[in-house]
Amino acid sequence: MNLTTEQIDALKELINIGVGRAASVLSEMVRHHISLQVPFIKILLPAELKAEMEELGRYRVAAVKLGFKGLFSGSAALVFPPDSASKLVAVLTGEESGTNDLDSVRVGTLSEVGNIVINGVMGSISNVLKQNINYSLPNYMEDNVDNLLTLDKHDPNATVLLARTRFTIEQLCVEGDIILIFEVGSFDSLLAAINRDYGGQS
Repeated sequence: MNLTTEQIDALKELINIGVGRAASVLSEMVRHHISLQVPFIKILLPAELKAEMEELGRYRVAAVKLGFKGLFSGSAALVFPPDSASKLVAVLTGEESGTNDLDSVRVGTLSEVGNIVINGVMGSISNVLKQNINYSLPNYMEDNVDNLLTLDKHDPNATVLLARTRFTIEQLCVEGDIILIFEVGSFDSLLAAINRDYGGQS
């Protein structure tokens, strides 16, 4: 799918607004300044997403996923390599890093972070474009990329928005990925809303 420069810029700005809000909430929670940036976004097919993640060495990942429904429907995930997930949990909780066990602290912390970031992003999209979106409960999992991406059995023609994210906390830089998978037709609805409402504001 070919997007215009204006559409790409609008999508990136919407996501940046969302991660900015999420960073503010997380900073208040942990009493440390957290900055969140989105260096780039890509539009892919589900099959291309797997190759993209594997090229980055994301063979096994820790992920928080939830579904969304409204004018545009699909699923959203915040995905970390296990070592980045461990570093993030350690700095947010003060716990020692170095374990990839699914302990309650790890699961609870990453689920909360994922919920805040995903809701920040989806909330910014729904608020700016004046669209209501309903969410399912967040679900935490650790698995290889292949299994993670096939669990939802998305149509191979679904549209994937991949946004690279960078968490910076006390000189610690942790990278993760925000993955939004739009059901067939839903991404077109999002672009139409951007063209109509968001584009009109620029």
